[in-house]
Amino acid sequence: MDKIPTSTLKRLPQYIEVLIRLRKAGLKEASATKISVFSNIHQTLVRKDISFTGVVPSKTGYEVEPLQKAIEKLLNWVDTSSSLLVGVGHLGSALLGYQEFSQKGLSIVAGFDNDPAKIGTQVHGVPVYSALDLTAMALQQDIRIGIITVPPDSSQLIADIMVHSGIKAIWNFTPHKIIVPPDIIVEYVDMFASLAVLSRRLAEQYKG
Repeated sequence: MDKIPTSTLKRLPQYIEVLIRLRKAGLKEASATKISVFSNIHQTLVRKDISFTGVVPSKTGYEVEPLQKAIEKLLNWVDTSSSLLVGVGHLGSALLGYQEFSQKGLSIVAGFDNDPAKIGTQVHGVPVYSALDLTAMALQQDIRIGIITVPPDSSQLIADIMVHSGIKAIWNFTPHKIIVPPDIIVEYVDMFASLAVLSRRLAEQYKG
């Protein structure tokens, strides 16, 4: 399977959102220029990114619905992957309730926590188990994706347990950089980095 640049992978979902908007507006075709305008991504990049799908435009543009499906297939969103989440606090609970994950090929089948008050309950319909049960469930159900939403000082321990449990891809929502074997995929969601940029830009714009 050809390796797609990370930058392209991060832009492709934006095209899907644009295509959904165009479909709702009744458009059947869309040029790279139109997609560029709505996504605010240069049309040269749009064409390059879309080329990974193998979809070839006509003289008037891409067919909207087939292109959307081709991008979703490229991102592997058509096959639902089971995942587990560790850390059922405010953020973890919110992620358990985020229904759009299932539309993007991700199903969180279980949450894990150390809080006795949460163990044995359900959050947004997802059962919560003791963190001690993580390995057994991951191995039994062959779960490959783990989501970390624990306090930063616990993230490395949880990552170690996940790797030991057969997890191959980790979505880390903590700012702590974890150390894992080279064959483990890690994607970071650094909200504090985004907040730093937001806060600084706000200060620059309104405080001179």
